[in-house]
Amino acid sequence: MNKQALNRLLKDRRALIAPETHGLTRPTGQGRRAPGLSQHQVDQLIDRSIGTYHRLESGAYPNPPVDLLRHVASLFVFNEQEWISLCRYARGEDPPGPLYDTSGHAVPIAWEDAVAGCGHMAYVTDASWNILTCNTLFHQLFDTGRAPANTMRWMLLDGREQLTDWATAWAPLVMPQLQAALAQRPDDKVLRQIENEVLDDPAARPLYEVGGASIHPDGDERPIRHSTEGPGWVTMCVAQPLAAPGSRFMILVFRQGPRRTVGRPPMLQAD
Repeated sequence: MNKQALNRLLKDRRALIAPETHGLTRPTGQGRRAPGLSQHQVDQLIDRSIGTYHRLESGAYPNPPVDLLRHVASLFVFNEQEWISLCRYARGEDPPGPLYDTSGHAVPIAWEDAVAGCGHMAYVTDASWNILTCNTLFHQLFDTGRAPANTMRWMLLDGREQLTDWATAWAPLVMPQLQAALAQRPDDKVLRQIENEVLDDPAARPLYEVGGASIHPDGDERPIRHSTEGPGWVTMCVAQPLAAPGSRFMILVFRQGPRRTVGRPPMLQAD
């Protein structure tokens, strides 16, 4: 627990919440003059016993439950990065999931310019693997000349003619990503529909049911056929826009011909 950082984060954000916006009154006369909600009012609004929030803000609540932190974060209208910071300061760990159900489905529009300026194929998807933006180089990868609406569906169902060794080099690595995403977001209608389509597909279903442990493609190299440059490999560089947990920023580095590295690629490290 980082008591000082926790106190500063909560105290500053509590001061921004006007009691009147929640049907409460601000003390007058000889009473409290500090801005924002009082600690007692926070307890009222999150339906907790008196003193609960004071213990949290002061750092006197060891390992507070996640549901308490979630209620406070929602009341204070935290963004996802503040939610992560709250859990780290109060519990010493990242949260088990995003604060809002809608998180991961919208990214700052600045990503559109960032993707367009990449010198390799690049795109951003939301938490359901829907493409939010991509560059011209990525469009050129596909036989149709246009990127698919959803990259998860394309990798598992629609793109097999371009995905070299799909049953061994792609499906066993992508299927676990779908399973892990649904474990965290079981109500995601897009991903659930893709799962249903996979289970209805004779070639995909057995591979999906086998499952697997590989869910992180960062640095992976996979064989693919480029629509104009022919057979080759893509190296996947993966990052996440911090404002949208579950979204992903992908850069695909394409090289023609046979794979150039064997085993895991080398890692960059500071001297």
